[in-house]
Amino acid sequence: MFTTILDILIGGLIMGGIYALIAVGLSLQYGVGRVLNVSHGEFIMLGAFITYSLYTLFGISPLISLVICGPFLFIIAFLIHRTLFQHLRDTSESMDAFEGNSLLASFGLLFIIQNIALLIWKANIRGYSYLVYSVNIFGAVFTTNRLIALLFAVVISLGFYIFLTRARLGKAIRAAAQEPTTAGLSGVNIKQVLAICFGLGALMAGFAGVLISMLYQMQPTMGMEYTIIAVIVVVLGGLGSITGSLIGGFILGLIGSLVTHFDPGLSLVAYYVIFIILLLVKPTGIMGK
Repeated sequence: MFTTILDILIGGLIMGGIYALIAVGLSLQYGVGRVLNVSHGEFIMLGAFITYSLYTLFGISPLISLVICGPFLFIIAFLIHRTLFQHLRDTSESMDAFEGNSLLASFGLLFIIQNIALLIWKANIRGYSYLVYSVNIFGAVFTTNRLIALLFAVVISLGFYIFLTRARLGKAIRAAAQEPTTAGLSGVNIKQVLAICFGLGALMAGFAGVLISMLYQMQPTMGMEYTIIAVIVVVLGGLGSITGSLIGGFILGLIGSLVTHFDPGLSLVAYYVIFIILLLVKPTGIMGK
């Protein structure tokens, strides 16, 4: 009984940590920049496949790929925002119009990235083995790569939270999220901050993709599932709340681990049920106002 509970708990924390990384990125992009980026999962997919290629072709460790994939996707997303989404923001008649236009643009971005991935990696399911040694923890057996994924997910999440709360740029991001006009009058370069937020969202997605590639098989069409999970976590934590996204990610991971223990095929169904209940009972989420 104890080993079963421990297995569910650690399994939930592992997935919860990855979900937190995914959701924090989307929360930044939408909560600050008002871009509901439905192509968010494609950046996760890119992180996973770039890690796969670096490991299988050049023998580069996935842990080293964290410092390659994350910054690379940050630069790509930063440029996309400055050229595409900033133009839409400047030319839209209102913020409501911008949200609609950016949503449509991100759908286009989804299919572009997905088809580029299909051209490069084809539609085949890919995967690799990395640190698959077994570790016994109080009778429950886990592979080393799962425990390392948990460790890195927690460390990255905490590091990102400290960055947002303590660093000058982090404070500028929070100011832009709460009162963009006032923040602009106080000297914050809003256009730059919005592009950085979009880039940071892709950075976190890239980190998540690296960790996911260590644990699961992947394919170029995997992104949408993670986008849906990110949306559910963001709603669970509260729209625009970074802390809520971190907490919501771990909660959803624990729920998913519990459901998977009884029937692996029902985990996504359970997420949808939680999403619907939240919308009906507490649409503001855990930390929402």
